Amino acid sequence: MAAECGIEDIVVKTEDSIEKQSGNVGEGGSPAVCSQESRTDDEFPLSNGGETFEGKEMVDLKIIWNKNKYDLKISLDGTGANLKERINSLTGLPPSMQKVMYKGLLPEDKTLREIKVTNEPLCGQKQHRKVLDKGKPEDIMPSLKGIKERLPTVPLSGMYNKSGGKVRLTFKLEQDQLWIGTKERTEKIPMGSIKNVVTEPIEGHEGYYMMAFQLGPTEASQYWVYWVPAQYVDAIKDTVLGKWQYF
Repeated sequence: MAAECGIEDIVVKTEDSIEKQSGNVGEGGSPAVCSQESRTDDEFPLSNGGETFEGKEMVDLKIIWNKNKYDLKISLDGTGANLKERINSLTGLPPSMQKVMYKGLLPEDKTLREIKVTNEPLCGQKQHRKVLDKGKPEDIMPSLKGIKERLPTVPLSGMYNKSGGKVRLTFKLEQDQLWIGTKERTEKIPMGSIKNVVTEPIEGHEGYYMMAFQLGPTEASQYWVYWVPAQYVDAIKDTVLGKWQYF
């Protein structure tokens, strides 16, 4: 069965942590990772003054905040304010204390449809398809489905970046750095400066993922890597985001 792929993350932050502009929030908040499915449904989880949303296109979100996971269903015609109210009902975090990030700060007065929250999976979007349509690199590393492994002692290679060029990842744990190497240069990035790590399975290619390292405050700074073997995905995320491996 082909693996499904999801969409960009929506990040919920507390008011006192917004200056960090980080998907890896410290003061009570953590990334709200959302995957979506669209549907037409008679149920809308938030009613504004008796307003109904029968027959509207719905989207299912998976919210991760403060180490807890929540499922949330909302209409694409709901506003950012509606979404904040739903997050409040699930987490107890007041809307006035929320900073919801989606391609920048989520506007309260616009609908999710207007700000282009999309049901299209990441791997179906044009910027990613142009890389994935190249096919697998000829030196791709083998994948081990259903198995989690620690990071290898050698660089991870056989992957593409968003330009379709070869890329390798080297984890310099003793220096707390991630080295991203291409034919042209090697970037040495302090792991503490990486705000978030986004991962999505590649549709139709079980065992391989696309992965983004967020190097700045917004998703515009994401560095995408394609064809990451599944067995290393959790180890990469845990290492970069500070959850050290104990083996």
